[in-house]
Amino acid sequence: MDRRGTKRKVENVEVAEPRNKLPSPAPSMPTDPALYSGPFPFYRRPSELGCFSLDAQRQYHGDAQALRYYSPPPTNGQGPNFDLRDGYPDRYQPRDEEIREGLDHLLRWLLDHRGQLEGGPGWLAGAIVTWRGHLTKLLTTPYERQEGWQLAASRFQGTLYLSEVETPAARAQRLARPPLLRELMYMGYKFEQYMCADKPGSSPDPSGEVNTNVAFCSVLRSRLGNHPLLFSGEVDCTDPQAPSTQPPTCYVELKTSKEMHSPGQWRSFYRHKLLKWWAQSFLLGVPNVVAGFRNPEGFIRSLKTFPTMEMFEYVRNDRDGWNPSVCMNFCAAFLSFAQNTVVQDDPRLVHLFSWEPGSPITVSKHRDAPYAFLPTWYVEAVSQDLPSPPKTPSPKV
Repeated sequence: MDRRGTKRKVENVEVAEPRNKLPSPAPSMPTDPALYSGPFPFYRRPSELGCFSLDAQRQYHGDAQALRYYSPPPTNGQGPNFDLRDGYPDRYQPRDEEIREGLDHLLRWLLDHRGQLEGGPGWLAGAIVTWRGHLTKLLTTPYERQEGWQLAASRFQGTLYLSEVETPAARAQRLARPPLLRELMYMGYKFEQYMCADKPGSSPDPSGEVNTNVAFCSVLRSRLGNHPLLFSGEVDCTDPQAPSTQPPTCYVELKTSKEMHSPGQWRSFYRHKLLKWWAQSFLLGVPNVVAGFRNPEGFIRSLKTFPTMEMFEYVRNDRDGWNPSVCMNFCAAFLSFAQNTVVQDDPRLVHLFSWEPGSPITVSKHRDAPYAFLPTWYVEAVSQDLPSPPKTPSPKV
């Protein structure tokens, strides 16, 4: 449901004046779940437009070379007993998180393929371009109690681009990440190594290096309410045995979680972790999440498949559970809020949407560094490719 008609309280928010901040009234948007109940909004089944891969050096390739193939262990009544600590830290090459990539890889794909988009430049001019992960954060916002977020938004030749900004709190948390948490992150990637093969029909090889630079990304189009979407998300693997080989319905999401031993632990899992799994997989159209449950020693003791469309059933009768309609209605309302707020077409102008749990979403305006995120190479290439020059030449980033 698109809630653009909802009356919103407009507040003037006192904020510090960072460099290159532009003065403007600061509208706000509430996030209370009760405001977004109602029928499930229209969401077009996502269709894959293409894909790209990132290699061990994080270099872009416009193909599926990084795609892996789902190859689960035989079900013989025993747990798989995968050792998720194996290879840590000696065979671990984590991605450099100090490098802020923004939308760059997706923009590289878009530059190569925008001429082939169904609906052409006209469709793209009305679309929202972003990462699936950013939309996931929006979907879960009405129920999020711990982590805030910031989204930078710029309009360029009609298209609205959304790119996440690392909050100061998230940066501080990342830099102070304790060793146990770093090892837990490794375990998630190690689980994928145990469950995926490089070729269809072959077996996984868990003896190699875990390199988190490597990624396979699907690029999809969809529509939420009246908002056309073009977004990309990382995909763990494809299932050669899936009923349909048509992406994204052949894709599988892989997750790990600690073993649960009490109804209270399961209830917390369904309320919190399953919400994020649902949002991530539903947006991309991935039908199944396969979870490995690990014991305190880091061994996978059991596997369980959670069909994406059945996840809500675990919390349907929980008064403190989540509701998919609220998630999607809120996301649609935010996209309307962003579309109505970012009206000036200028790649150097950024509207920064900021949110902290318990507060409304606020907006501030900035020009150029540090928030401008559309790279010069993209702005120039798109500007030069116009059939006729724009009335006002687009400034360079």
